[in-house]
Amino acid sequence: MGLLNSRNLRCGDSSLAEPAQPEDNSGPSYISGSRKRKWGIWDFVAPTPNIHGSQNQAVNLQQVFGIVYRKKPKLSSKYAYQTLFLDGKDSDVRIRALEVEWPLHKVFLCQSGFFAKMLKDSWKESHSHVVDLEIKNEDIDVSSLHFVFGSLYRDEDWPIIPRQVPHVLAAACLLQVEHIIRQCNETMNNSITRETVCSYYTAAETYGLKSVKTRCFDWLLCNLMTHPNVELYKEIDIKLMYLLISSADLLVMRKEMDIYTTLKEWMFLCLNPSWKGPEKQILTNANNWLSKHMECIDDISFLESEEGLVFQPVFKKLRFQHIICDLSDTATLERDRLIPLEWLAPIYKQQWLALLQEQEHREIGPRIISEELEDCGMRCGTVISRDGDYSWKWSAFRFSFPISITFTNHCIIFRQSRQQPDGCCLKHIRNVVFKITLVCFDSNGKVTFSKTTGQKIVTFEQNEEQIVMKLDGIVLSFPLYIFFNFLFLSLGNKEHV
Repeated sequence: MGLLNSRNLRCGDSSLAEPAQPEDNSGPSYISGSRKRKWGIWDFVAPTPNIHGSQNQAVNLQQVFGIVYRKKPKLSSKYAYQTLFLDGKDSDVRIRALEVEWPLHKVFLCQSGFFAKMLKDSWKESHSHVVDLEIKNEDIDVSSLHFVFGSLYRDEDWPIIPRQVPHVLAAACLLQVEHIIRQCNETMNNSITRETVCSYYTAAETYGLKSVKTRCFDWLLCNLMTHPNVELYKEIDIKLMYLLISSADLLVMRKEMDIYTTLKEWMFLCLNPSWKGPEKQILTNANNWLSKHMECIDDISFLESEEGLVFQPVFKKLRFQHIICDLSDTATLERDRLIPLEWLAPIYKQQWLALLQEQEHREIGPRIISEELEDCGMRCGTVISRDGDYSWKWSAFRFSFPISITFTNHCIIFRQSRQQPDGCCLKHIRNVVFKITLVCFDSNGKVTFSKTTGQKIVTFEQNEEQIVMKLDGIVLSFPLYIFFNFLFLSLGNKEHV
């Protein structure tokens, strides 16, 4: 039996092939009837190298498999896959699962830690040629099992369609096929898109792929607000949204109020999963739905109602101190009746006392860089479509610090605004903690360029301007997303008020 170079093998369709109906009882087949033996997912904890098998097997276990544990027999990959796996020639065991039967070979199955354990412990009798697997994991389907079984007969990895990877990963983890787990890990890390990110995140969390989970989470932090999408919102569960909204690394378009708007749209889609329409129409429909719903509720907010209670932890992570600084945004909160009033009362008090501190010159801003920027700093952002001169102000600045931001000549400049809020006399020396992040994306939402200042502190004198980021020598791509984190007031300094 000659060896064939694996490069000459035809991989065929990259998708997970459904098992074809066999002839002459070869290959996988759909079955019915009684089961001879059942094995559950947790029946086997770890593989073991001691393999027991019949002396009359077509391939001698001691010669081929006993010397180097969990190595494939040295057969042509093409022959092994086509003749032994698909055609089922010389099969010495039949695996039944999900109403399908595969004629397989113990010597190949021993590459699976699951079956290696089973062979050692229970297949000592020569008549144990049929095994029924009771699979309760809904992530595992016939196609994924077929793919993993087939991988035991191949010398090279076949590509997996991204949407099928979570199913293959589930089957590979059950059967303890390590090289397929590694392949799934690599495929997922390289194919995160809007269509795959949530399913990959769930699978990575379930089956312990830490790098995939981290990359998916980072992708969502970057894309949740920069590239809003109806289907994406529908796939994000409450736990995941809670983590995203809590993060200081969430890339926020415009200001904190827009996070509230995003959550309102997401909640509407969670409660109305059959809704279909373009992203631009979500907010209008969400507002109409909420307004009609609140007509039937008296004296309480939506989040206090039976339907809204489950969403409370997510909305509590909003930084309301950066919303109520704007009169229009505050009016929207009151009109929606989504947020309990008792949540806002201490925020109003906190901001009023902060304003009094401003007037009495006792607050000069944070003196050190601390976790406060991450926990309660202001999050805002914008996008520029081409190179040029730009200037921005956010409404919250009118309250905490009159500052304008300019992008010009590949520099970002902070300027203290000359116009001061009524009744607010600013101290001549003022500290601000900030972080700036620049990002560019490709068409799949993957970050192609990223640069950050990290956390920094800058001290202003009256009407002073400072260059806080220089981009000399960096070729910028557009559209360019620019995100800011600010801390103007230190909460730690308010304890004496």
